[in-house]
Amino acid sequence: MPIVRISLPKTTLDHAQHIGQCVYQAMRDTIGIPEGDNFQVISQHEPGELVYDPSFYGIERSAGFMIIEVTLARGRAPEVKQRFYHRITELLSAECSVRPEDVMITLFEIGPGDFSLGEGKAQFLENLPPHLQELGAQPSEAPTN
Repeated sequence: MPIVRISLPKTTLDHAQHIGQCVYQAMRDTIGIPEGDNFQVISQHEPGELVYDPSFYGIERSAGFMIIEVTLARGRAPEVKQRFYHRITELLSAECSVRPEDVMITLFEIGPGDFSLGEGKAQFLENLPPHLQELGAQPSEAPTN
């Protein structure tokens, strides 16, 4: 169950939601996320609230710079992650007029036992979903203390 945080410059609600839809579609297309597994926090920011170097690492960023953070279960190969990054920028460019140079993506990988889908339970400790089993994921061990 990925949790996506998108921090972007102030825009219309429709545009912000379309950006979120593109990220969700990229997850579906490349990293095996099942239909309906879409949990996002989209934050819009005034000028100056997103702090970044406009040319760090030789990438020229504009005022349209955004940060996409995805927390997800670990286990995807580097080439799968690279396809994911590319697909996000491809969709955002084609559908939302976002420059690929303006998209920074960070993945935070955690174990299946580090999720609670609600009810105060770590559901994946009891029943690992098929898409995580395919990654070779194992439920996290319970703490000993």
